[in-house]
Amino acid sequence: MKVICVINLKGGVAKTISAINIAYVLAEKHGRRVLLIDSDKQGNTSKFFEKHNYFAPSLADVLTSKDPDALHNALQFTPYNNLHLLPANMNLLRADKEILLDVARPQQTRLRKSLRAHERAGYTYDFAVIDCAPDLNMSVINALVAADDVIIPIKIDKFAFDGLDQLREQIEETREFNENIRIAGGLITMYSRNNVNLQGEQHLTESAGLPMFRTVIRKTVKVDETTFTGVPLAAYAPKCTAARDYDALVDEYLKGAK
Repeated sequence: MKVICVINLKGGVAKTISAINIAYVLAEKHGRRVLLIDSDKQGNTSKFFEKHNYFAPSLADVLTSKDPDALHNALQFTPYNNLHLLPANMNLLRADKEILLDVARPQQTRLRKSLRAHERAGYTYDFAVIDCAPDLNMSVINALVAADDVIIPIKIDKFAFDGLDQLREQIEETREFNENIRIAGGLITMYSRNNVNLQGEQHLTESAGLPMFRTVIRKTVKVDETTFTGVPLAAYAPKCTAARDYDALVDEYLKGAK
């Protein structure tokens, strides 16, 4: 199983939308078995699929429980056969505190161990896609330690480059626990062909010290509409620009994946 973290320390960059649509395209267009993990206490990925529930097991339980079946017990089905969800909610705040206070068990490797135990039990996935919070809390650190590849969505504006250096530093620090982690690329989202976006794209490509995907995700109102319908772009509006862009992004990623 290859684990992909979708993360940016800046909010409002289409991180959740990107994670959902990358997972959907892998599952529905490429026939891969995909586990979509919500690692953001806001639970927007869980809300998208109407799986936000404080009374059901979630990622918080996976990170704090000693039960080897905790991940299996927390899984939720989606309307798509190849796509399962590990939901999250504000209980992640409690989980983060519990992890920090529990010095008897390793703190950074809990998600990775749970994913590996799940596979050993015979529940196999081709990919796990993790929607990370714009933060560096214990749930996000666990996600990075579990990750093979990192995709960084970037919306080009005045604050586009805020936090990129800190994120790169954190990824480097993660190598102590996960020496194989790599940045698959920065992904420009909500792209419009204007001077600001063209200049920002050029700067990122030439000066940011960050590998960049050639594919950009173009801005469209259809993205906002899907947050109400709870249907991924390729199913809701397959001919819209962003749907075609996410298809192209996954193709590009798969060609460059190790």
